[in-house]
Amino acid sequence: MDRHAPGFADEVPAKPTPPKVALVHEWLTSFAGSEQVVCQLLEIYPEADLFTLVDFLSDADREKIGGRRPFTSFIQRLPFARKHYRSYLPLMPIAIEQFDLSQYDIVISSSHAVAKGVLTGPDQCHICYCHTPIRYAWDLQHQYLREAKLTKGLKGIIARVILHYLRLWDTRTASGVDQFICNSQFIRRRIKKIYGRDAVVIHPPANIDVFTPRFDKESFYFTASRMVPYKRIDLIVEAFSGMPDKELIVIGDGPEMQRISKLAGPNVKLLGYQPNAVLKDHLQRARAFVFAAEEDFGILPVEAQACGTPVIAFGRGGALETVISSDLNKEAAPTGIFFDSQTVEAVQAAVRRFETMNIEPESCRAWAEGFAPAAFRDAWKREVYPHFLKNTVSFALPDA
Repeated sequence: MDRHAPGFADEVPAKPTPPKVALVHEWLTSFAGSEQVVCQLLEIYPEADLFTLVDFLSDADREKIGGRRPFTSFIQRLPFARKHYRSYLPLMPIAIEQFDLSQYDIVISSSHAVAKGVLTGPDQCHICYCHTPIRYAWDLQHQYLREAKLTKGLKGIIARVILHYLRLWDTRTASGVDQFICNSQFIRRRIKKIYGRDAVVIHPPANIDVFTPRFDKESFYFTASRMVPYKRIDLIVEAFSGMPDKELIVIGDGPEMQRISKLAGPNVKLLGYQPNAVLKDHLQRARAFVFAAEEDFGILPVEAQACGTPVIAFGRGGALETVISSDLNKEAAPTGIFFDSQTVEAVQAAVRRFETMNIEPESCRAWAEGFAPAAFRDAWKREVYPHFLKNTVSFALPDA
């Protein structure tokens, strides 16, 4: 029969099947930088199912992910998991492997510890957004053991054995990832060193619509962080205590708070923990934001610049990609300066040098806009979707 004869209906092409997507994140206990990435991935894949080892989000934070209730692991039901879930680290590789993701076409892991270890098959596409390989198991192991007071004794031996086997597991599970995405060139180098894999850099999103600019700056300097050793708030406080003519305001709390308070001179104000509205207000009004940590990326310097506030930063890690210094980039308008060592003298010299410069708040804001959520989503669709097309042909992709 002639299929094109009058009255013969043309066959309607079958509509491509939308991909089934699983999004895996380590834990949901607060809403910080990695959770902002999860939020944007859910914008790109609104039908995705969410998996996490434990979920203890507050109602306010849960609204940021659309009120979702993720699938959780057996760790959720273990004693004291709400406050001490990190103590179950030795069980986390086993827990993450218990998620049955066999029905999903695309698996996206948001990983800074074990999420990339989910089990996937040869016909599934596994994309890992790697915030970092497990820092405390690799190059920061010795620092972690010192800070946790696990350098001696039986507990120290057990910790080293656990971290040794965690490294073996971490290396093995890297082979189950089809494509690595990471948050900075710094982490790209760490992935190459540890896993022997290349990665595409997509900077994480900053909520620049919330952190709006203010152009009439006040005279005080500002820093904010959780008070843990590697953040080096002690260094900033000690440096400013030695410059009594300059005011420093510090927001944050943590295990180092008592020690840092003893370093603070009369010109240094420690406000402890403060809500986001207070943090934003200080970011907007400060003369400059001071940042002394070697971070994988570091979202606070971007949020400071979104407020029109320049940054004085340690010139290592992610800060090299989030702050423009005239020393390294002669073409673009500067948004801050770097100091090259984590010493009191280096911080003080950087502050004095900063005060001889004229960094425009408008330049800071314009640079920060490149880290907007829309920029993250555009980069994801540009860099990641082509990989789907190469590795999977049975389903249609979300609109780019």
